[in-house]
Amino acid sequence: MIYSKLGNSDIDVSKICLGTMTFGEQNTEAEGHAQLDYALEQGVNFIDTAEMYPVPPMAETQGATESIIGSWLQQRGKRDDIVLATKAAGPGEWLSYIRGGPRFTRTHIESAIETSLRRLQTDYVDLYQLHWPDRHTNYFGKLGYQHTDSYDETPLHETFEVLKGLVDSGKVRHIGLSNETPWGVMKCLELAEQHGMPRVMSVQNPYNLLNRSYEVGLAEISQREQAGLLAYSPLGFGVLSGKYLNNQWPEGARMTLHKRFARYFTPNGIAATEAYVALAKQHGLDPAQMALAYVNSRSFVTSNIIGATSMAQLKSNIESVDLELSDEVLVGIENIHSNISNPCP
Repeated sequence: MIYSKLGNSDIDVSKICLGTMTFGEQNTEAEGHAQLDYALEQGVNFIDTAEMYPVPPMAETQGATESIIGSWLQQRGKRDDIVLATKAAGPGEWLSYIRGGPRFTRTHIESAIETSLRRLQTDYVDLYQLHWPDRHTNYFGKLGYQHTDSYDETPLHETFEVLKGLVDSGKVRHIGLSNETPWGVMKCLELAEQHGMPRVMSVQNPYNLLNRSYEVGLAEISQREQAGLLAYSPLGFGVLSGKYLNNQWPEGARMTLHKRFARYFTPNGIAATEAYVALAKQHGLDPAQMALAYVNSRSFVTSNIIGATSMAQLKSNIESVDLELSDEVLVGIENIHSNISNPCP
């Protein structure tokens, strides 16, 4: 396993991070525990979750993922062996069952962390992330910002005052952002420098061969400001494995079950996927491992958040850390990207 520093902290995190949003929906508690056991055996020490999980979010299952991780920690006694990250949900009427509609005010954040700690059965989390901004912007990796002054946003300074209290109390070691824009990251870094607020250590945004929008402005920030990318959706919900091509819908697969997450099924997205899968096969590579290895190889990526519903998928995804792509493959990837740039932002 390869390890990197989390921001400018003294924490070493594995290049592969185990994403857990299937725990409690597609994966049972026993399956989640088995994934955690195997990942730890392979050198994965970084575990990512969120109060909103599992996905798709539902009132009936919300919090189940953290509870599964918590029962594993209680049974295995491995808290000191892992770097544990979770997230506070941002605003959205569709999450009205979480604190009556989550915001990033003092009351909301303090409630969120206390509930997460109780489910996780731990006294602290290593990385506490704002799942998406409490303001109107083009998050979730989307292009095309449209400004509005009508949104009743929580000021960043107010939010970070609360986060500072969590860090000072020891309940949170470090702070991260998620689904953020370049402006948002720089404003939060400015708060740390000018007002003594906690420094942002990471940015968890979508990044994969079908959506490289992170490279436009955020990659430079990650490099220069030591706030590296925690890349989520590195396989585009499994699309880059090629298993959905030719209108195939494998039984039990995420997109077969939840077609609402269809952002990677645009005509250009399908064409690009076909090209990437063909490139992988041309060089005798597994398409999913090639896609993951590309993410692993980017210098601005601190960790690559993989997810799996089966042990076979988990094993293959973790093994991608050992795959070094040849110059020929990298040139082929860039040629496809030049012809079909960011087909699914």
